Amino acid sequence: MADPIIARLEAVIAERRKASPDSSYVAKLSARGRPRIAQKIGEEAVEAVIAAIQGDGKGVVSESADLIFHLLVLLADMGLSWADVLAELDAREGTSGIAEKLSRPKE
Repeated sequence: MADPIIARLEAVIAERRKASPDSSYVAKLSARGRPRIAQKIGEEAVEAVIAAIQGDGKGVVSESADLIFHLLVLLADMGLSWADVLAELDAREGTSGIAEKLSRPKE
């Protein structure tokens, strides 16, 4: 079961994706396409890393919120949900990170 705030954010994102890009950041970001959404995730992740390196706990929390928000926008763009991410985490529970990485197909 998704966290209530995540469920609310997913609902807001779904609604705002239908709005005019002139009135909604989510609609504007979505209109710019998946590469731009993915780029925003990268930017927010880098900002979270910088805050962590600087020992800025408040910054890490703020940037993590931005990162999760943009990840939710990407998931919506791809027809996926937070529940899909949770299901993957659930499937991995009890598996060591080393074993999980070794089980991935080689590129």
